Amino acid sequence: MRGPIWRRVLVATIVVALVAVIATAVAALTLVRSVDTASARDQLGAQAAQLAAASPSARASIVDGLSQLDDPGALVAAVGPGGAVTGSAAPEVPRRVVRQLLAGRDVSTSVRIAGRTFLVEGRPTAQGGGAVAVQDVATARALTPTVLSRLLIALAIGFAVAVVVAVVAARTLSRPLVRLAGAARRLARGERDVRLDPSAIDEVADVESALGSLDAALARSEGRQREFLLSISHELRTPLTAIRGYAEALRDGVVPPEQTAEVGRTLEAESTRLTAFTDDLLALARLEADDFRLHPVDVELGAVLREAATAWLASASAGSVTVDVDAVGPLVVRTDPARVRQVVDGLLENALRVSPPGSRIVLRTGRTQDGAAVLEVADGGPGITPEDAEHAFERGRLRDRYRDIRPVGTGLGLSIAARLVTRLGGTITAHSTTGGAVFRITLPVVAETPRRRVE
Repeated sequence: MRGPIWRRVLVATIVVALVAVIATAVAALTLVRSVDTASARDQLGAQAAQLAAASPSARASIVDGLSQLDDPGALVAAVGPGGAVTGSAAPEVPRRVVRQLLAGRDVSTSVRIAGRTFLVEGRPTAQGGGAVAVQDVATARALTPTVLSRLLIALAIGFAVAVVVAVVAARTLSRPLVRLAGAARRLARGERDVRLDPSAIDEVADVESALGSLDAALARSEGRQREFLLSISHELRTPLTAIRGYAEALRDGVVPPEQTAEVGRTLEAESTRLTAFTDDLLALARLEADDFRLHPVDVELGAVLREAATAWLASASAGSVTVDVDAVGPLVVRTDPARVRQVVDGLLENALRVSPPGSRIVLRTGRTQDGAAVLEVADGGPGITPEDAEHAFERGRLRDRYRDIRPVGTGLGLSIAARLVTRLGGTITAHSTTGGAVFRITLPVVAETPRRRVE
């Protein structure tokens, strides 16, 4: 059933009130009937006890006198010592009642005769036999319809009041939700800094708080996106400007023949820079796509580090930097080796960029206390502050901070590494040590190759 929440609350409240009224009416009917029956039995019992206490002659006189009355509520009978029953109630006194009275026992029962139910109360006499008072159940419950009619009027009034209260409550309860829905729609339309008056309802206040947090998070995210787009436009514009300028110079013939090779090297460097930047952007887009796939196999991490060190040997040697591998193992994990290598390559590229000549980069493997695999890239650069370590994997954060201080890349490498490690089911952290920074990757271990025994 679709519709506003106030209508649903109203319908639910009315249904609950209606069920409560019906249940109360049924319970009241049963209660009133039982009370009328109990009261009638008490009166009949007292009447029978008075007859039983009277002398035989007085009892006979009372029974005869009451039997002459045309009163359905004055049915009485006397049971003689021999079992004879006399009086207006004689037809309603069964033999089992006579037997109980002759045996000296009190009687409290009901009998059904000709479709009618009678209440029967009997008390034994000292001379033998007994006295019996009888009343039709319908007569005993004569007050029930009157009481019930008044009760039903009261219940109807209560139901009407409940409906009015339900309408007011439904409107009151739905009003903050309507405000929340309006605020959410404003956020969806792009409006930010949406303010809501605090609600007195705890649950609604929680939703308001969550909506406020979402508002702030969207504002921060959109701000970062704007900054990122501005950074991208700047990074793309710089090499494109250089390429366009040299292309126009070549077209116009203003480049001397002896400078053609230098211009070619400049164009190659700028196009390589542009290609690296676009490749990083594409990598980020793939990582955030739902169809990003991994191909996990059993991988020995030490072998991955040694391959990476070999691949980067020429670049490291050109910068007079040493790359060493310190691998404990064999340490085998089930993961995608190409993606692990991609992360290591990205971290090595960053490390080589900040490591001065004569420094050392160390690639390590190890274990945590709970048995997870650890892979570290430690450089010999200027290190990293605790604040930088906390935000190191945000896009362009460190690049914007250090672009005028030391060599930087596109600003996307660490963000790509963090997303890749997350996709691999691990974690990546950054911290500073004496003489450099350390980037630590933790991966779950699912298999381990046993060490080969040496004879």
